[in-house]
This record gives sequence, C-alpha cells and structure tokens, in this order.
Amino acid sequence: MVDFLPGFLKGGLSFLLYLINTIVLCSAIFLVAFFKFVIPIPWFTRQCDRLLIGISSLWITINSLTSKFFNRIEWDVRGVSDLDPNGWYLVISNHQSWVDILVLQTVFNRRIPFLKFFLKKELIWVPFLGLAWWALDFPFMQRYSKKFLEKHPHLRGNDLKRTRRACEKFKTIPVSVMNFVEGTRFSELKHSAQGSEFKSLLKPKAGGVAFVLGAMGDCLHKVVNVTIVYPDGADSFWGFISGRVRRIVLDVEVLPVTSEMTGDFFNNSTFRDDFCTWINRLWKEKDRKILAIRDGLRDSKSTVNQG
Repeated sequence: MVDFLPGFLKGGLSFLLYLINTIVLCSAIFLVAFFKFVIPIPWFTRQCDRLLIGISSLWITINSLTSKFFNRIEWDVRGVSDLDPNGWYLVISNHQSWVDILVLQTVFNRRIPFLKFFLKKELIWVPFLGLAWWALDFPFMQRYSKKFLEKHPHLRGNDLKRTRRACEKFKTIPVSVMNFVEGTRFSELKHSAQGSEFKSLLKPKAGGVAFVLGAMGDCLHKVVNVTIVYPDGADSFWGFISGRVRRIVLDVEVLPVTSEMTGDFFNNSTFRDDFCTWINRLWKEKDRKILAIRDGLRDSKSTVNQG
C-alpha cells in the first residue's frame, strides 16, 4: 500500500493501471466477441458468454486491487452473506456518483453474477469500454423527450421493446440486472427542482424496475436493495482514485420476488398504483437508513474524539 503518496501522484498512477488493465482485457473481450459473432452456434455462444464474463470479472478484480494498493478506504459492507453467484438478481440502488459503479462492482464481484446496466445509447462511443459493453450484451437505450415523441409518435415504446429483448437474453445465463431507480445522479439542484419528499434521495422511477420484474419475474430469484453512503460526501472518479474517498458504507437488503411485484405496469392502473406505493415505501426506508448511518458514524466519531 502506498497511501502516503500525494493525491495527484496516486491518481495518476492509479489511472495508468486502470487504463492498461482496460486496454489489455478489452482486447481479449473483443477477440472472444469476434468468434461469438462469426460462429453463432447456441452452445458455442453460451461458452463465449461465460468466458466474456470471466474476463470482465478479472478486470474488476484488478481494478479493486489497484484501488486497495494506492488508497486506504474503510469499507463497511452489510448484509451480503445470503448472496449466490449462481442466482438471477435485480439490483437496485441510490445513485450519487460514477464511483457508485466501481463500489458495486468491487463489493458484488463473484458474490453474485456479473452486473449488467441499462446504458444511454451515447455511451457506446466511450473508448474501449463502449465496445466491450456491447460485446457483453449491455442494453443501450435511446431515451426520447415527451416533446420529441409528440412529433415522432411511431417511436413511442421503442425503449420497452429494447428492454424486452435484453431481458430475453438475460434468461440464458445467471445475471444481475442493475437499475439506478432515481434515473440520474443525486445533486442538491436536482433534489430542489424535483421537490423531493426525501432528504437524501431523488424521487424513484418505478417503470424500469417494474418492467424488468414483469419481463423476468419467472427467473429472477431476488431483489437486492442497495444503499450506498459516503460519510465524508460523494466524490468524482478522480477523487476516488486519488484517495479523497476514505470511507464507504454499503448496506444490502435481499428481498424475495413475489407475485405482487410482477404485472402490467403500463396498462394496469391498479397494479401501477400498488407498485409505486411499494417502491416509494422502499425509498422512504432507504432515506431513513441513510440518515441513521450518517448519524451513527457522526456519533461514533464524536465519541472517539472525546476519548
């Protein structure tokens, strides 16, 4: 561990190792994806998928070791003992920073199947990673504004069709489908603009969660409800790799998938109302938990200082 180095040097060296790791293992992913594409035999495709996930898990492991080598982070991870690497999960979480993705990958790597995110279509152009995400069957979503859909009504429902196709692919091999329910990263500006009833969260968007549960409810085993807290405040990717993030709390609640969670969210108003009530209740508890974690850590710190 070289945590004693200046932040700019830790960040620069960490970024270099992240970059080398990404280039080398993305190249391996591209090679496997090429054979998967040119030999579309179901058995061979499944083996390629497993190899692709293995390479991706190795990428996460190396990134985690890089972070551990350069930075001393105090991890407080709760509730992960009941997870199974061979299950099918829907993972939902609050969202504060791009660091959330690194945190989730670090904690859940090899504890549950490889996390797959729904990504904005524009992210396919991210160097190396965009093509790797495509090779790994991450679904890319094209989001349209209400005004745009009014002018182009024939495009209405395209996101749902893409989600349905992605969910069908996810049924063939154990997977963890990741959804940031708020739809965007938390900021005080967004919080104020929404008039959110929650103190530390934006309003949850129930539609995406409901659709995944409806499309995959027969094979999803559990919902993994994650609460991420940065006691010293959320930071950027650079802040994370340069050592500014010193403490991370990750609380996990594993919920069974019940029949009440699966239904036609978009055409059944009764189910939609019930589902929105459920997700809002979940978010109220998450908001309470975030405040309790922060207060508990603050009280603990105060006790240590007094001692």
